[in-house]
Amino acid sequence: MAHVGMQLPKVAFQTRVRDESIEGPNPFRWEEKTTDDYFKGKRVVLFSLPGAFTPTCSTYQLPNYEKLFGEFQEEGIDAIYCLSVNDAFVMNKWGKDQGVENVGLIPDGSGEFTRKMGMLVKKDNLGFGYRSWRYAAIIEDGEIVGWFPEAGFEDDCPTDPYEVSSPEHVITWLRDNKPFEKEQVA
Repeated sequence: MAHVGMQLPKVAFQTRVRDESIEGPNPFRWEEKTTDDYFKGKRVVLFSLPGAFTPTCSTYQLPNYEKLFGEFQEEGIDAIYCLSVNDAFVMNKWGKDQGVENVGLIPDGSGEFTRKMGMLVKKDNLGFGYRSWRYAAIIEDGEIVGWFPEAGFEDDCPTDPYEVSSPEHVITWLRDNKPFEKEQVA
């Protein structure tokens, strides 16, 4: 399982981006993005969840990260990303339906990133197949510096824990763990 001090796994994500040069009702093209594209040289909050359009994810987790984006910026966060084992089509539609403007959505369609993070679980009991366990992390230049996995990690978990990966918990941790600031010399 991922942990503080771990470098994020190097993977490529298959995304869909709007391209005005494409005519018709679906003006999007494939674009490969890598772990470095999202995390290199940045201080980022990453949160992962079981699935787009699901109740806790759509009612609380994504909307509250979106709403608190400005407060995260005040704590030195450059970007917030939501990752799910869903394809780019699903993630784009979910983001549009949620009115997301500040949180970037990362499609981990094959689950490769989630598997390499040690967070891939079976959710066959819900008809989902393999999905991500719910977690959040503070990432600095590709390294995990804050790690918040929900309790009860297991395949086919009968519950859906949501506490330590919440934006409220993560922002409190950020406020309590400010980076050391050197005294200014006059």
